[in-house]
Amino acid sequence: TEVTIRAAMRSDVPIILDLIRELAAYERAADQVKSTASDLSAALFDAVQPAVWCHVVEDESGIAGLALWYLNFSTWTGHHGIYVEDLVVRGTARGKGYGRALLAHLARICIDRGYQRLDLSVLDWNAPAIDFYRSVGAVHKSDWDGYRLEAPALVALSSQ
Repeated sequence: TEVTIRAAMRSDVPIILDLIRELAAYERAADQVKSTASDLSAALFDAVQPAVWCHVVEDESGIAGLALWYLNFSTWTGHHGIYVEDLVVRGTARGKGYGRALLAHLARICIDRGYQRLDLSVLDWNAPAIDFYRSVGAVHKSDWDGYRLEAPALVALSSQ
């Protein structure tokens, strides 16, 4: 099977949104996806200076997966890195090496651009993903816990 990894195009947005919804359903959070095709199109293609990028993997059946990512910055290394917001491969395409190919592509971007890290998060119950990330050399950041502010806490804090 010949596969291609390429930067997403505006015409891919409906499929990208479908894949995001598929991932959310797998993560038991389908009702939390509020993003629309317009939101994704604007973020990926309409910004003068984009803050988020997407690469897709295609095989003979079409787009089979994606990596949606953005830059982060480490004050400790003094360099940017990539944070993978979503890495998803359609259920019917899993086990073919597409996730590994997408991560390898992002690793090459890191090396080519001098980025020092490739970060991602995984739900603690998602054993297949944890095993996959470990198989490519990722290490668990056991001394860090993630926190997030969302509305209404975000609104409350902003008014202080």
